[in-house]
Amino acid sequence: MTLPPPVPPERRVWCNRTLNLRAIRAVGYDMDYTLVHYRTREWERAAFEQALGPLARRGWPVGSLVFDPASVIQGLAFDLERGNLVKATRFGYVIRAHHGTRPLTFDELRASYASTFVDLHDPRWQFMNTLFSLSEANLFAQLVDLLDAGKLPETLGYRDLHRVLGMALDEAHNLSELKARIMADPDRFVELDPDLPLTLLDQKTAGKKLLLITNSDWGYTRAMMSYAFDRYLSAGTTWRELFDLVIVESRKPAFFSGRQAVYRVTDEEAGLLRPARGPLEHGHVYVGGDAQLVESSLGLSGAEILYLGDHLFGDVHVSKEMLRWRTGLILREIESEIIAMEKARGIDAELRELMAQKTTIDARLAHLRLVRQRAQHRYGPAPAAGADNLEASIRSVNEESQELDSRISPLAKASGEMGNPTWGPLMRAGNDKSLFARQVERYADIYTSRVSNFLAQTPFAYLRAARGSLPHDDTGRYEP
Repeated sequence: MTLPPPVPPERRVWCNRTLNLRAIRAVGYDMDYTLVHYRTREWERAAFEQALGPLARRGWPVGSLVFDPASVIQGLAFDLERGNLVKATRFGYVIRAHHGTRPLTFDELRASYASTFVDLHDPRWQFMNTLFSLSEANLFAQLVDLLDAGKLPETLGYRDLHRVLGMALDEAHNLSELKARIMADPDRFVELDPDLPLTLLDQKTAGKKLLLITNSDWGYTRAMMSYAFDRYLSAGTTWRELFDLVIVESRKPAFFSGRQAVYRVTDEEAGLLRPARGPLEHGHVYVGGDAQLVESSLGLSGAEILYLGDHLFGDVHVSKEMLRWRTGLILREIESEIIAMEKARGIDAELRELMAQKTTIDARLAHLRLVRQRAQHRYGPAPAAGADNLEASIRSVNEESQELDSRISPLAKASGEMGNPTWGPLMRAGNDKSLFARQVERYADIYTSRVSNFLAQTPFAYLRAARGSLPHDDTGRYEP
């Protein structure tokens, strides 16, 4: 039997902690940006435009604000003290920042953040956990510009500004008008994936219970899932038959951390409800409830359940921290980033080679300077060369270092702009992992760009984590 062709890198499932899919007895899914992937620019533009209404009703001059998805990326943090958007390393050190829509200069960045690091437990920082944050970040940056220019008719701090913006966006997301626009024209907003239903059928047929757990309401969930799934299923079959349990209006992350009232949908056409008592029953739709009830109803515990979603905090962090469920992050934007990395392999190899040369030259220069220092202060072993020769050697190595810098600089700039010309790669911050990457590493057992990537893995795969790297793993040595 011929095995399927190798999976391209951008469609692989990446593993932080080894996961045996044979041991998973239930797989839970979020819907928005997980099972149903939106065309981000269209969806977030609609949310952006919808939020302008509540702000305009406050008398704010927002008519000229324009959604610019390229100006922000997931994984940034709002600095509510300074009115900035920042990108930080895994240790919280800020490497890039914008005040409003204006990038901070190197000197401004150093003055603002030299002794400050991003601590996500501090309410000063609000983290962009999901693609739903793109419209929020766009609006925040432009509203900061208006506030600084004295064009808002209220006296506000940046924290107050963010609070008002959050209220406007909540109203935009909750209004039936926005959802009605999406349901009326799903072709505009939804990116279909024909491999997705087969992926779930494989899992279900392999004996895994499938769960849909979403914060969306029943009417919207039903419409979106029907649009995304039913066309690819055999005649007479609908998406409902794929799932053992459907839970809507789940109120994640509270769903994972406490007990909540639960109602059963008794009429799926009309959306009629009645309070539910006892275990959740197979094949039914519920409103509310909580993760503990799911566990007890299925007779399963944490390590037997895998939950996949796009929200780093609401789907992955809380389910891992509170219940020790196995977790997977759906991260669609990693796909284009990996494709860009593959195309830039030659440049990256050249940059690594030049940096290795730079390390050797820097070591030689440091050694020559130490020899000069010892000679000037008359301690340690006497230098083999005279003072003139020593100074000439230092000048020569300095010139070599500067010439190498001129070759490294454009390559490093291109590498730093990969993925986004303003903020760079999602998972990198300079030469370090980004703060976003650290959160993924800590809370997501696996991550991948789309659910259908599991089609190639099969429900029987043993996903092995890559060997972790440490600075001393590279034992290559330079010769000074």
